[in-house]
Amino acid sequence: MANAPKPTTVKKESSSSASNLFATLTIPICIIIGICVYKFIFGDRGNFIDGADPDLHETLPKVGNYMGMAYKGGVIVPILLGMFLMVIVFSIERMIVISKATGKSGLDSFVKKIQALLNSNNIEAAIAECDKQEGSVANVIKSGLRKYREMEVEPNMDTDQKCLAIQKDIEEATTLEMPMLEQNLTVIATLVSVGTLTGLLGTVTGMIKAFGGLANSGAPDQAALATGISEALINTATGIGTSTFAIIMYNILTSKIDKLTYAIDEAGFSIIQTYASTHK
Repeated sequence: MANAPKPTTVKKESSSSASNLFATLTIPICIIIGICVYKFIFGDRGNFIDGADPDLHETLPKVGNYMGMAYKGGVIVPILLGMFLMVIVFSIERMIVISKATGKSGLDSFVKKIQALLNSNNIEAAIAECDKQEGSVANVIKSGLRKYREMEVEPNMDTDQKCLAIQKDIEEATTLEMPMLEQNLTVIATLVSVGTLTGLLGTVTGMIKAFGGLANSGAPDQAALATGISEALINTATGIGTSTFAIIMYNILTSKIDKLTYAIDEAGFSIIQTYASTHK
């Protein structure tokens, strides 16, 4: 029984599996949606001057019609649209997870309540406050408080050993909780680079077409030249936009996780200091 896993371990493994399944399904679905948006919305005939032409690639978009212009970006555009949707979906999913981890009330006020209850040596009330708060932060602090209560009746350890045991318990609980918050952030971080590189791929294919128009014998094909340059610029803009949004969301999410980690460290330090000062 001494080596039995904590009750939350199975729950965390289940949550991890659900998160992995979510990522596995979300990526292809976003790509499919991107393709549909490209074909049926951006490629709507109403976006082009000669919408009756069966080959939209041979027509020009209406003046100021950005959807028609984006359609001219070629086959890389729907992939970039799918990536942009991934950033949105994974950002929303992480926001929800982090919000649940924070708990029901504000994190700062919760930590202050715990510190006040610790100062008055009211451990039971502090545990009850964790039950009301819920979330990952409360779970970690509650684990430390339970260990605090166990150490009060432990006869075979001195104060330093007991403080070390409490600290170790808090660290173990944090190890169980924190990875769940960072899961799927790697997808957003990957899209920062992949979005730019995919946009660059579209830029290269567009420039190949542009130079192909220049390579024709006789007078350069101005339409092919313009189409190639337009495709290159559209892919560049879409790739940069996707990467920029991914960077912004990644930094926002990591800063929120850092705030949770700091709150756990602050409360954990208070628990250990309180035990050390009251059990000299």
